[in-house]
Amino acid sequence: MVAPRGRLSPPPWLVRNLRPQPAPIPWAAVVRASIAMSAPLAAGFATGQVAYGALVAMGALSGVIGDTADAYRMRIFNIAVPQALGAVGVTVGTLVYDRGWVAVGVLTLVALVSGMISSIGAIASVAGLLLLLDAVIGAGLPLPDPWWKAPLLLSLGGLFVLVLALLGWPLRGGVPERSAVAGTYRAAADQLAASSDDTDEDAYDARRHAVTAALNTAYDLVLGRRTRDHGHNPSLVRLLAQLNALIPVVEAAPAARLAGHPLPPALPAAVRSLADDVEQGRRTGGPALELPPPHTPSERAVDDAVRHAAVVVHQADVDPYQTEECLDRLGRPAALGVRARRTARGVLLSGASWRYGLRLAICIGIAQALVSLVTLDRSYWVALTVTFVLKPDFGSVFSRAVLRALGTALGLVVATAVLAEVPRGWWYVPVMMVLAAMIPAFTVKGYAFQTAAITPAILLLSDLLNHEGTGLLLPRLVDSLIGCAIALVAGYLLWPESWHTRVGDRLADSVDHAAHYVELSFAPAPDPGARERSRRRLYRDLSAVRSEFQRALTEPPPTGTRAAAWWPLAVAMERVTDATTAAKVRVDHGAPAPAPDEVAAVVAELRELAAGLRASEELHEVRADLRGCEQSVLSPLRHEVTAARAIASPRT
Repeated sequence: MVAPRGRLSPPPWLVRNLRPQPAPIPWAAVVRASIAMSAPLAAGFATGQVAYGALVAMGALSGVIGDTADAYRMRIFNIAVPQALGAVGVTVGTLVYDRGWVAVGVLTLVALVSGMISSIGAIASVAGLLLLLDAVIGAGLPLPDPWWKAPLLLSLGGLFVLVLALLGWPLRGGVPERSAVAGTYRAAADQLAASSDDTDEDAYDARRHAVTAALNTAYDLVLGRRTRDHGHNPSLVRLLAQLNALIPVVEAAPAARLAGHPLPPALPAAVRSLADDVEQGRRTGGPALELPPPHTPSERAVDDAVRHAAVVVHQADVDPYQTEECLDRLGRPAALGVRARRTARGVLLSGASWRYGLRLAICIGIAQALVSLVTLDRSYWVALTVTFVLKPDFGSVFSRAVLRALGTALGLVVATAVLAEVPRGWWYVPVMMVLAAMIPAFTVKGYAFQTAAITPAILLLSDLLNHEGTGLLLPRLVDSLIGCAIALVAGYLLWPESWHTRVGDRLADSVDHAAHYVELSFAPAPDPGARERSRRRLYRDLSAVRSEFQRALTEPPPTGTRAAAWWPLAVAMERVTDATTAAKVRVDHGAPAPAPDEVAAVVAELRELAAGLRASEELHEVRADLRGCEQSVLSPLRHEVTAARAIASPRT
């Protein structure tokens, strides 16, 4: 009997996880990884200290994992900070090596600390990961004596990656920041072009999301570097001014889209020309703008914004005081000491950080207790697997466990061929060049691909330390499966919050922020700085909602199915935000300001919607309650708010 077509097809959530991400290969990182992990092996073979070379290469692997930043200054933090905590971790692990239940207690405590600091941000996440990973390695492997030698060798590998990553700084310092700002101009030009033609809503939404992502990246790079530079830095002042000058263009795009009148093609073309000037660092002598005269309020808004951006891009000197004022309006980051105290207080008082730390600590404690009671070859791989699966990068624990098992199996196939066919010795150097290059190339494609690339590289290095050849493969698979099982049971199934999507909660917060944005936009005494900060926060919130939605879709039913129900409302809130911005632009260019009562009514509806969303995780009914709105500048906004409220009513 033949099974019906599609009966044996994999579930949609697994297909989403296994589909390669459409990300470009970071060729520079590929070259750095290849050199950083193979050169130590060559040095080890040349000097007769193969084990030392393997340890340096392991440290380089940690640096390769953190080598993800574009800006040179950010590379220092992305690589050096995790390496420092990794050195602390391997030192602690070495001190409790072969200490039985003492090691169990110490690693459990390290896991708690690792989990809590990992919730701070991206760099802290990698740092927490390396803290625990290196502690597990130090406690599970007989590393060279004295105790300081292993952390020194591992740190040398990470520093080697950092040196390679910074080689171009003298020649290309500031280029990543300029490229990020120029990329934001190009994304804004694409959004204007989508506002000018009959681009469908999905394509327009994709371009708007690209603008939001580009703005977030550019502001993070420029403001992050600005806070670390003491004194006046003309290049950063110029970049910040150019970035601020683009905001009116970005705000005018939704107004043009909602107006329904095609914009002249010369407007997006002019913004693309400005992007080239920003990237090439041209200050004067740029091509003169040849823009047709505007005829509608939306055209006037875009025309004024583009001309203002051109003046800022091409002017010879930027007023530093005006730019510093803009920085204050956007929200100047506090001093490093103040931010450190705030971060520490936030971590210690955060229920989420404690819950994640406890989840990780319990899983590591179970893993270490298990290997203390049951004899397993290379048992430290159990705890390593738990650490990788529970890494806090907003990925699904369930999906990461499944993908790690699949990726490990695929990586073992490659490792089997390498260990069986390649003789131990100098041949390992060219093989490592290839395996190391695959790590950054496959990392951007997805977690399963990253695991498949890292596994053979780690096994090759382990073979140099233990000389077990293919005998490493079966224990590696068994220990990985045990680690995945521990993470699934103790880190996922036993925590009810793992089964629920957070899309609704994040979306409710975004609706509240949208209400605040509406209030600030049409306040009787407007505060431009507060409105700009609110708009940036709202767009970041909506980006976070989109990321959480994508994460939830990788969960098995019913979590993924419930998350899908929120998507129409998430799209509706993005349109509410666009309509608010468009209405504000129209008021700024001559349209009558809305009455305070009308603004208050819109704000009240949004806050009522937010309260309803927090009442339940599910949306279960559709209400056809599209009430007519009198014609005013807020008519499009009120229509979008009413449509959002009509999409669904939370079950109470």
